Formats: sequence, C-alpha cells, structure tokens
Amino acid sequence: MKRLILLLFFLSAAQSIAQGDEPLAPSRLPEPVQWLQKYLQIPSVSGEEARAGSFLKELCKSHGLFVKEMGQDDGNYNFTASLFPLEDNKPNIVLLNHLDVVPESENNIFGPYSGVIENGSIYGRGAVDNKGAAIMQLAALVKIKQSENYRESEYNISLLSVSCEETQCPGGIQHVLENFRNELNAAVVIGEGPTEITELLEGEFPKPIFGISVAHKRAYWLELELEIETLGHGSVTPLTYANKELVTALDKLLKKKQKTIFNEVNTSFLKEMAQYRTGLERFVLKHPRFFKPLLVPKLRKSPELFSIFSNTVTLTNLNSSSQALNTNSVVAKAGLDCRLLPETDEVEFEADLRKKLKNDKIKITVVKSTPRNRPSSSKTLFYENLQAAILENYPGVTTMKLIMPNINDMGYFRARDVPAYGTIPINLSRVQAKSIHGDDEYITLKALNDGTNVFYNFLKKMIYHRSSVQTAP
Repeated sequence: MKRLILLLFFLSAAQSIAQGDEPLAPSRLPEPVQWLQKYLQIPSVSGEEARAGSFLKELCKSHGLFVKEMGQDDGNYNFTASLFPLEDNKPNIVLLNHLDVVPESENNIFGPYSGVIENGSIYGRGAVDNKGAAIMQLAALVKIKQSENYRESEYNISLLSVSCEETQCPGGIQHVLENFRNELNAAVVIGEGPTEITELLEGEFPKPIFGISVAHKRAYWLELELEIETLGHGSVTPLTYANKELVTALDKLLKKKQKTIFNEVNTSFLKEMAQYRTGLERFVLKHPRFFKPLLVPKLRKSPELFSIFSNTVTLTNLNSSSQALNTNSVVAKAGLDCRLLPETDEVEFEADLRKKLKNDKIKITVVKSTPRNRPSSSKTLFYENLQAAILENYPGVTTMKLIMPNINDMGYFRARDVPAYGTIPINLSRVQAKSIHGDDEYITLKALNDGTNVFYNFLKKMIYHRSSVQTAP
C-alpha cells in the first residue's frame, strides 16, 4: 500500500491511435482529442487562466450550451456551461474542473504545452490534472445534448470551470460560491479524484478497483514566528536566540507521533481491503477498530497510507530575519503544512500543537484554513449511478469509497452540505501518475475516451431519472 498516495493525490497502457505506423491527421482525430490538444497548448499557470478559460468557454458556446460568466480576470476566471439556463432553477449536477495548472517542469522531452500526440498518448501540462478531466466532462455533456431526449430531465447539468484550484487563492470557487451559489443550485458535484488504484497499491488483486472519493482532509497552514532581541554578532553565542529556540520547539513538536484516528471512511477502506487478503490478516482488516493496536504500527510504516488515518504536520520552510552567516537573527519563522481529518476541531488541534511546542513566546498565525466539512454519503442516487456507470464501462471491476489526503475545490461544497464525489474514471499507470505535476504529463487517448463514456453513462442515468425510476430505460 506504500504508493497509495500517488493515487490519492491525483488522481492504461498506451494504445495505438491508428493501424500501422502513420498517425492520424489532426482533422481525423476524435473531436474531444482535438479539443484537448488545443486546450493543452494554452498555458494557464495559476493566476493566468483567462486565455485558456476563454477558449473553453467559446468551445462550450459553439456546442449550444448556456454559458454564465462568473469572473473574467486572471486569477478569477470562472464560468458555467449548462444544458438548461441557470434561470430555470433546476437542481444542478455540477461537473467541476479547474482551468489552472502547476508551473512547467524543467526536464520535459516534449514541450510542457505541446499537445503532441505520440504512441496513442497526448502530452502537456494538465493532460490529466485537470484539463483532460474537463474535456471528458464536456464531451459527455455535449453527447447528452446531441443524442439524448433530455428536455424532460428533472436535473440541469453544468460544467463549472474555475481558476486558482492549485493555489487556493480567493478567486475561483470561493468567489463563485460567495456570489453565485443560489444561481448554481448544486444538487451534487462531480470533480477530480482517484483513478483505478491497484496499479498503485501493494499486493495482488483479482480485479481492478476504481476509487470514488467521498471525503478529503482540509488544509490548516500555519506560520510560526519567534522574536528575541539579542547580540547581533555571531561570534558571541547568546544563551537564548530566535533560531535556536524555534528549532528546539520544532524538534519537540515533530518528534511527537500523531494520534491515529479511525473514522467511518478510513475504516471502510480497511474492511474493503480485507477481501484481497487471506488468513489472519484478512480477519484483522475486517475488524479494524477491535484490532487497532495491531494495525497502527503497520499503518505508521507507510506515511502515504497513515496520512488518511491521522492529522499530519509537515515542516515546509524555515527562514530568519538575517541571511548573513555571521549575524544572529532577531526573528525566526517556520511554515507548517497541517492537514486535518474532516472531524477535527482546529481550535483543539492548535492548542495541542502549542502544547507540544512548549514555548508560549512563539506566535502562531493561520495562513490558510479550508472549511470544515463532512463526508458525502455513498447511499445517494448520485453515488449509486456514478458507481454503476464505472461498473458498466469496465466489466469485472469493483469500486471503493476513499478519503483524499490532499485538498481540492469540492470541499467548499461539502462544507455547505452539498454531496460531492471525486473520480477521474480511467486506468492510470504508475508512470502516468508520476508525470502529474512532473515531467511530460500525459494521458492515453483510450483513457480519454473511457473517462468520457463513464461520465456520459452517469449523466444519461440522471436525465432519465424519475421519482420511481433510477436509471435510463
């Protein structure tokens, strides 16, 4: 299970795009592939999304979707593209995606914004996270509009594309929900999440497993600051000075083991994993709360896995008021990336953290705190139909509900009691997973088509839903 984090953070073998050695001409590529290729060729690092957003918005308009602008500037470029006008006020199935990408890496074989197609795969920053996922959603929505009798649907369907997901700036989803929440009228949100997971797990599995996230940890980013007036010259070592006292406090904090917390979602994961084990291990996993003393040491050996069973504290930076090697700094600072399980109270967490530091002179400032939220139920019509769509597209597989250790924009909906489910329903190899936020990010054309089909089948089930009918005829 050591590589579970690769799956949880981001969420198929390469297929030939044509018979023989000659690639298809651009005009012969499937439309969604052409869309993604053009989309990838537009840089959209966080805070610089407007040009990519304009391209996607115009693409939506060209296919007859009803577009509502919700911000038109870099750092806050957002819009919906809907099956029905938002003014109809139908309960809305929101397909959430983000326009922004992380900065390009330095070791790409292909250009970071090339959109090049080679050996059945398309390359470029955002190919999976999150431009590829957005194109799957859009292609599914367009197919519903073009081929299904959707006019009697009880639900609207809206593609919601936002800025600033990667950096969590005040624009993007925060702006949308502060200003357009009622118009959006979200009944459910489908956003980014895990893929097929057995490629990234330890052990053997008789069939593939597709993850659906129903919860995620939330960010609680802290800055620690300690100021101590002291002798300036480094040739004389004071009895106490800022750098020394802060490092000493951090050492005490980071040596303390984080408490293991079992909740409904992470224990459900262990119980699901039991069916893939034998003997005593199987029995222990089926009863995780009873055998918690046995499980905790094993969980701690895998930081990636343990992250969904604990609140984590990571020291991400250290700095001081002086960079000169011969000068004692008056001020020392540290940055902590804390990730909290959904049920954690941040006031109690901060009090416990301060107790572990054992230094009341350290000032703690909350830099970022995403809202508290509850896991979404897996007993809803939305989850059941999403699960069914995955099972239909991939015969013989199974699904598993998961908690994500990273943050994303779905948390802002969960905090408002809107059910939100995360998945990028594709096969993803370890090599592909490593390319996300890394070098030469890519997605196979087969995966792009498979993901589109899953979303289309899910949406088809929803538009034919009636009070007594849950799936399409």
